[in-house]
Amino acid sequence: MSEIQLRSLETLAMAWTARGWLALLAFTAAVLALAALRRPSRRWFGAERAFQLWLLPPLALLASQLPHAGVASAPLPPLLYTITSAAGTALPQAGAGDGFDWRAMALLLWLGGLAAVLLAAVAAQRRYRRRLRGAVPMATASVGWPVLRAVTDDVGPALVGAWRSRIVLPADFLQRYDATEQALILAHERAHARRGDGWWCLVAQMLAALLWCHPLAWWALAALRHDQELACDAAVLREHGAQRRSYANAMLKTRSAALALPVGCSWSPRHPLTERIAMLKQHEPGRLRRRCGSLVALSAALAVAGSVYAATQPAAPAKTAGQADVAERYTLKLVLGVGSEPPRYHGTFCLKPGQFFDMTNTNLGRLPPWHGRFTVVPAEHGQLEIQATMSGGPLAGPTNPRIRMLPGQQGTIQVGRKLADKDGRVAEDETIRIDLTPSVGC
Repeated sequence: MSEIQLRSLETLAMAWTARGWLALLAFTAAVLALAALRRPSRRWFGAERAFQLWLLPPLALLASQLPHAGVASAPLPPLLYTITSAAGTALPQAGAGDGFDWRAMALLLWLGGLAAVLLAAVAAQRRYRRRLRGAVPMATASVGWPVLRAVTDDVGPALVGAWRSRIVLPADFLQRYDATEQALILAHERAHARRGDGWWCLVAQMLAALLWCHPLAWWALAALRHDQELACDAAVLREHGAQRRSYANAMLKTRSAALALPVGCSWSPRHPLTERIAMLKQHEPGRLRRRCGSLVALSAALAVAGSVYAATQPAAPAKTAGQADVAERYTLKLVLGVGSEPPRYHGTFCLKPGQFFDMTNTNLGRLPPWHGRFTVVPAEHGQLEIQATMSGGPLAGPTNPRIRMLPGQQGTIQVGRKLADKDGRVAEDETIRIDLTPSVGC
């Protein structure tokens, strides 16, 4: 790996670390709040409304990653930004670390874990689908989703997949259950499909993969599956409340799935049977309480997401002596040259904070046309930061150097390449050298 690629990886790792910590904290807070609310909500408002609390973790994660208006970029140390591509070498960068950043290693470790978890989930899904080979379609009225009867007794009942979901029944479905129990089993799987539980499983599996190193992610995945089954049971009983005994008998006759089903809803040991049967004895909450439960779940989700968004707002750094006011204008003096040749361009510009100055098709003699964009923003400790975007000329691709200095000090950005001869001496200097001097006021 070249030094330039190494520095790019370290820069990416720094950004990933900053955003990753926010995501972990937001997810932790949301899951802890959910763990405290799920059982009381189930008791007061019913299992269907309690399941809506699972909106908290994804909304908190999203809120933690939303940008905040007016936030300055992450601080960078003063540097001389230099890139070359002669003979596969790079000139040293002043201010850059000499060792490999631990954050880059952590990023690679996280990517490896993410890939492993996703591959394991895909393999489990494929194993389950292979058990469906030879399944026979069943003509079942008023179901609304394709129904398949498996070739073995230990597959199903289940809802398989998120997109184009299918209901799978065991081979002995017609013999194991009586007519009432068959209707209740189909109603249960149809409720899964109608509620979009396959998509919930897909999103939950992806979040668990992204946060594979967080123990609460795996607890949340199992708890969501459990609450999902309770909510589905509640939906069935709301329509077939007079058949609670038959529904309990259907549960007792149903076997646990032999294989895991990451994207889908199958009968699993993760769904405690005793709690599900105990719920059959509870009184179903009325319509008013269910509506209040939806309002509570939505309010809790918005409150958690809003709190996370507010908490991730970076505090404005305290102004130190000599620090520039963001409302002021800045003067930028720019001197442009090629290699060691005399300067080809001099310019002085008055810029507002964040206002860009563009240079296009600047005459660089033997070099191709070049484009540059420059802006000045205030930084801590009284410094000014010059942010640039450069492309064309001798550059292989766009680059975004930054440099900091005190007002009135000169900094240099040098990009491009130096071609060497057989003896290793510089035969042709194709670097663009830019001397920059910012100051406060115009």
